[in-house]
Amino acid sequence: MAATDHTVTLLTRVGCHLCDDAKDVLVRIASETGVGWDEVDVDADPELAYEYGDRVPVVLLDGKEHGFWRVEEARLLRDLAR
Repeated sequence: MAATDHTVTLLTRVGCHLCDDAKDVLVRIASETGVGWDEVDVDADPELAYEYGDRVPVVLLDGKEHGFWRVEEARLLRDLAR
């Protein structure tokens, strides 16, 4: 499966410096692999805020939690190659 066959979502919130760091990593990964990703503000959805609020940023890969607080770049690249 190519990286572009995967869906990556970054759950963030405004004013989160770790979220900004995670975005920088995802921009780099996207430029290397061609994978697209989107960003969702957890505070815009009460359900997401309840589930993920203390752990942002959260990376979802194909709708499943892949990690939180930091992007595990090597692991994400490996999983995108699957």
